[in-house]
Amino acid sequence: MNDILLTTILTIAGLAIGIAATLIVTRTMARSRAKRIVEEARTEAEVLKKDMLIEAKEQSIKITDRAKDEAAKIKGRADDIKEEAAQRLSKVQSAEAKAKQREMQLNQMQSDVQRKKNENDQLRANLENQLVLVENKQTELDKITRQAQDTLEHISGLSAEEAKEKLIESLKDEAKTAAAAYINDIMDDAKLTANKEAKRIIVQSIQRVATETAVENAVTVFHIENDEIKGRIIGREGRNIRALEAATGVEIIVDDTPEAIVLSGFDPVRREIARLALHQLVADGRIHPARIEEVVAKVRKQVEEEIIETGKRTAIDLGIHGLHPELIRLVGKMKYRSSYGQNLLQHSRETANLCAVMASELGLNPKKARRAGLLHDIGKVPDDEPELPHAILGMRLAEKYKEKPDICNAIGSHHDEVEPESLIAPIVQVCDAISGARPGARREVVEAYIKRLHDLEQLALSYPGVIKTYAIQAGRELRVIVGADKIDDAATERLSGEIARKIQDEMTYPGQVRITVIRETRSVSFAK
Repeated sequence: MNDILLTTILTIAGLAIGIAATLIVTRTMARSRAKRIVEEARTEAEVLKKDMLIEAKEQSIKITDRAKDEAAKIKGRADDIKEEAAQRLSKVQSAEAKAKQREMQLNQMQSDVQRKKNENDQLRANLENQLVLVENKQTELDKITRQAQDTLEHISGLSAEEAKEKLIESLKDEAKTAAAAYINDIMDDAKLTANKEAKRIIVQSIQRVATETAVENAVTVFHIENDEIKGRIIGREGRNIRALEAATGVEIIVDDTPEAIVLSGFDPVRREIARLALHQLVADGRIHPARIEEVVAKVRKQVEEEIIETGKRTAIDLGIHGLHPELIRLVGKMKYRSSYGQNLLQHSRETANLCAVMASELGLNPKKARRAGLLHDIGKVPDDEPELPHAILGMRLAEKYKEKPDICNAIGSHHDEVEPESLIAPIVQVCDAISGARPGARREVVEAYIKRLHDLEQLALSYPGVIKTYAIQAGRELRVIVGADKIDDAATERLSGEIARKIQDEMTYPGQVRITVIRETRSVSFAK
């Protein structure tokens, strides 16, 4: 029991000692740990203090720099304001100086105006005095003039009006003589420099181009084998001929003319369609409204193809390449169009060849000239009919289908609707006139032609001193024979010019008329 008690006491004492030792060790460790934590805190505090000091210094430096920048800006702004104020002050001072100078000038001008006003008043007074003197002298002069005139009239036996008329007549004759001589000198000079070459080029161009006669342009005659076919064409109660007219747009005249039917219409394409359709219907023998419409539609398609083929063949014959298909079709349509009886396609081909020849003679591009000559009248065959001159319409069509500007200008200017811009334009204009105005190119009523020649001769015969007149070369030249004892050489020159002007004013004619006045003296004797 004592041992147990002793053991228990010892155990308790050991536990107490262990607890005490544990507490001592724990407290020691806690003290060391606390000391370490305090040291770490001190170290961190020192670091934070250093960082805060560095940051504070940086902030202080930034604030100082910013304050310096702001101070510099304020100083610069103050300098600018001071400079601007100085400039404004100088401007104000300059304006004041100018205002003072202007004021001085105005004062000077005012004094000058006043001085000039005084001088003008003096001049006006002097002028009025001089006018009075002039009027008095004019009155005296008129009196002296009347006296001198009366004396001259008494001495010469002529009144003042008669003397004036005689003087005017003598001056007029002198002026006419001088003007005729001057005109002759100018014309001789122009002929020496231009007339010879121009004649050579034009004549050579005409001679190298073949021509054809005029064609009918309003009716087409369809020949048949016998008159029995006329009844079949007319049909029962006229239904066939009405269907044919409605399908083609052409008037079909069936009369007593033997073995002939007349197709009348202003559109040559329609007349050609009607002619071909009639030919097929008569050859086939089946003539009724349904068949007529079928044949007309078929023939219309054939004619359109032929138009395109004609345009292509024409372009190939003339050596013209790159034409727009629509321009080729318009060229083909010219085959069925005439102008004053002249076939338009033949006229365009002729003009194209003339343009090429003339351009070659002048050293220009003949291909470009030939192209412009072929296309110059395409405005006469449009699909629609706008209210425009054919030259302007042709120019717009050429522009639409991408022709070159000089070609378009030549087309538009060949009748002077627009100003020519290249040498090709006047060439096309001249060649168009040559092709259309030469004798026989265009059909003209015989009676009107004869009457025009007669009027030419009678117009020249109406002048005094003219003995005979002859219209020759299809009215292109008028020869006037005058009496040598009635008109002198100077009057001969004047007479040709007067006749030319009168023909221009009173007559209508294609191309130009040459007036040749002939004055010759003949002496005849007989040896017996």
